[in-house]
Amino acid sequence: MLLLGAAACKKSGSTMPDAAITGSVTTDDAADMAAGSLSLNSNGLSEMASDATLSASVMFDAHVKCGTVRSDTISRQSSTGLPFTFSYKLTYNFMVDCNSSNQPDSLSSNLTYSGSYSGPNMSGSNSGSSIFGVGGLLQTDTAFVINGEYKRAGSFSSKVDTGNHGNNNVDIVISGLIVKKHWRTIEGGTATISITGSTPKKGSFSFTGTLVFNGDGTATLTINGAVYTINMETGERHRH
Repeated sequence: MLLLGAAACKKSGSTMPDAAITGSVTTDDAADMAAGSLSLNSNGLSEMASDATLSASVMFDAHVKCGTVRSDTISRQSSTGLPFTFSYKLTYNFMVDCNSSNQPDSLSSNLTYSGSYSGPNMSGSNSGSSIFGVGGLLQTDTAFVINGEYKRAGSFSSKVDTGNHGNNNVDIVISGLIVKKHWRTIEGGTATISITGSTPKKGSFSFTGTLVFNGDGTATLTINGAVYTINMETGERHRH
């Protein structure tokens, strides 16, 4: 009876870790997966947005006709050195879209990619895709506006807990991502994010959250109730 009572008291007085909420990895792990999908140093969404807006600028300046399609294949490796490394192959298809006055005013960007990265807390090998609509090509527009979806799927391995590894899927749907024309820096916008996967020992996991792009090189991630600031260049994250 005493043993049962002690066990009951311990259970009712304990706080459940966030790993137990998902049945698997922690929200810190999920934040690392999100950071790896966002940062320049892991060839994430920030780099994809920069590529798309650069192509929009080039095609507009070249006065290409409505409906013009161009393809490009890029092999890209990191140059910053440890602990930030990546190597990816990317294949883009771009098409110029026009408004009712037959003026090129937007760009459709389709991407497929594959490769690997190693960040501060996590490494991974993955492949994925993005479908972006890039508005704001007119000369009177001061910024590009991107709407679309970015996906990444593959394997991951934690550097914090070497026993924590498995497969994951990251899906980011962006809305009104504002990219300044001159520097092609992200100035604002929001997104929803979904992270799912499984580990051999801990089973499946699932996280959903939101992203707010702050305009200062960071994004605020709120996922399963936890809040993080992610550096969009380095992939470093800080929990509040």
